[in-house]
Amino acid sequence: MNEEGKTLVKKLDVKKATNVEKKTGTVEVFVMGKSYQVPAGLTIMKAIEYAGYKFIRSCGCRAGFCGACSTVYRIEDEQKLGFDLACQKLVEDKMCLVQLPFVPASKAEYDIEKIKPSESTLITMYPEIARCVSCNTCTKSCPQDIDVMKYIQNAVRGDIAKCAEISFDCIQCGLCAMRCPADIKHYHVSQLARRLRGKYIDKRSKNLSKRLKEIENRKYDKDVEKLMKMGKDDIMEKYSSREIEAEKEGDLGGD
Repeated sequence: MNEEGKTLVKKLDVKKATNVEKKTGTVEVFVMGKSYQVPAGLTIMKAIEYAGYKFIRSCGCRAGFCGACSTVYRIEDEQKLGFDLACQKLVEDKMCLVQLPFVPASKAEYDIEKIKPSESTLITMYPEIARCVSCNTCTKSCPQDIDVMKYIQNAVRGDIAKCAEISFDCIQCGLCAMRCPADIKHYHVSQLARRLRGKYIDKRSKNLSKRLKEIENRKYDKDVEKLMKMGKDDIMEKYSSREIEAEKEGDLGGD
């Protein structure tokens, strides 16, 4: 067979392989530079395990709560890096994956019983927040879609309540701090804000002690069983329409 014929056969083989991949629903991913074919629809975490790797770190709840599986990735031929949680993000074709070992940012030492909330508390504990240049890289890196830059700006202004409110869904994955050119430890700042708000700013719950005793006496067992049998839409509706004691006292935050 001449060279032209070999080239034609090679192209047909590639086309055939591509068609098989489309039928079986596989995508090509690169783990530490090595190519693997994995089923489409898997999360990054499941795809890495499918490829034969075993997690001994950077793997926790697998449900988007613990923040242990922070992942940096890039799609082939695309310039920008992607940032997400490996247990949540679905694989894409030609996705290049890197699993980063967790490197904790330095954390201020304090005794929550001894410090008090004031306009200068956060900036005293984390003075680097004054270096924020409002590049918004932290917000773009957040897998929880939190407006990280906004809560840091509130921290700079000394608005602890608002900082805590905006950062409430933070899962401490650290991707914001990893990307920050000003070396800000955003997630540590927000954690301190939430601790201060919970201990000193928010009013004490009127019903907490009573509710804990009711739970201990198994008052809500039947209600829990009922919830477990409800559909997702009904549960979401019930959750959205629930009464929150703290909100009745008025909004503590403000722009």
